[in-house]
Amino acid sequence: MKLFPALEKRYSAEHQSALEAQRLAHEISFGPVVFQVSRLMVKFGILQALVDSGKGLTLDEIVEKGGLSRYAVQVLLESSLTIGTVLYREGRFEASKAGWFLLNDPLVKVDMDFNHDVNYLGWFKLEEALVNGKPEGLKTFGPWDTIYEGLSSLPGRVQESWFGFDHFYSDSAFEEALSIVFDYHPRALLDVGGNTGRWALRCVARDPDARVTIMDLPQQIALMKRQTAGQPGADRISGHGANLLDERVPFPPGFDAIWMSQFLDCFSEEEVTSILARAAASMRADARLFIMETFWDRQRFETAAYCLTQISLYFTALANGNSKMYHSGDMTRCVEAAGLAVDRVVDGLGKGHSILICKKR
Repeated sequence: MKLFPALEKRYSAEHQSALEAQRLAHEISFGPVVFQVSRLMVKFGILQALVDSGKGLTLDEIVEKGGLSRYAVQVLLESSLTIGTVLYREGRFEASKAGWFLLNDPLVKVDMDFNHDVNYLGWFKLEEALVNGKPEGLKTFGPWDTIYEGLSSLPGRVQESWFGFDHFYSDSAFEEALSIVFDYHPRALLDVGGNTGRWALRCVARDPDARVTIMDLPQQIALMKRQTAGQPGADRISGHGANLLDERVPFPPGFDAIWMSQFLDCFSEEEVTSILARAAASMRADARLFIMETFWDRQRFETAAYCLTQISLYFTALANGNSKMYHSGDMTRCVEAAGLAVDRVVDGLGKGHSILICKKR
C-alpha cells in the first residue's frame, strides 16, 4: 500500500512518548464528550466571546455575556481547558490555537455539523453495521436500504448538513476540474450521481454548446429538476433516472465524457467495478471517463487523511454499509477490472481531490 510522503512519515513509526500515547487513549475513551462540549462552546458563543475579548474573560464575565447558568459555563470551560481549546492565565480564560481553528476553520464547521446532525445517533449502531454489512444506523431516520433513497425525506436540518458537507468538499475543486474536463472539448456529458445539478450548471455555463445528462436515482432527478429550474442553461440539462445498483441497468451511449464526482465512494468495490464496466461498454474509443475523489492516500497533509478515513465509517454506519473513502490503488484496480485504463492522474484539486482520467483499454 503506497502513501504520499507526509502520510508515510506519520504512519510508519511511533511519534509519541508513553505518556502522550496514554493521553490519546483517554481522549479516545471520552471522545463523545469532547465532541459535544466543543460543539456547544461554539454554539453558545463562548469561544467567540473569548476570541473577541482580546485579553480573555473571567468566569463571571462569560456568565454575564451568555444565557447559561454559572454551573453550565463552568463545566464547559473546565472541560475545554483540559481538551486544549481554552487556556487559563492570570484568572482569565482565553481561546487556544485549537479553539481558534474550531471556531474559524470552515471545514471543521462542516464536518462538525455533518457528524452531529447526520451521523451522531447512527454511530451507536456501527458495531451492528460492521457485522451485518448494512447501514444499521440509518434506521435512526427511516427504513431505506441506503441514505440516498431517503435524502429527499430527511429532516430539514439533516438535509442541510448533509448537502453542506457534500457541496463543501466537491465545490472547492469544481473550477479546476472544469478546466481539466473541457480541455477534451466535450459537447455531450453524462454526470453520474449528479445530485442537485451543481456540476451540470457549471458545465453549461462554461460552454454554451455543452449538454449534460444527469444519471441518478429517480427521486434525485426530481430534486435536481426543482433545484435547477429557471437557472441559466437549465434547458440543456436533462435527467436519466436509474438504479445503478441494478447490474442489468445499462449506461446510455453517445457521450464524449462521463463524469463521476464523489460518487464511487458510495459503492463497494464489486459495485464500483460493475458500474465502471457498464460505463466502459457505453463509451466510444475517444471518450473519457473522469473519476474525482478524495483518495486518502494521495493527501498532501496528514490531517486530511485523518478526516477522510473517519468519514469512511459514515458510509459503514449510515450511507450504505459497504463503501468508503478509497485508497487510489483500490480504485485503480476496479478501473482495470472494468476494462478501462487510467490514462492520467491529476492531484491537488480543491480540498485534496484527485481526478483519474480513464479511457477504454
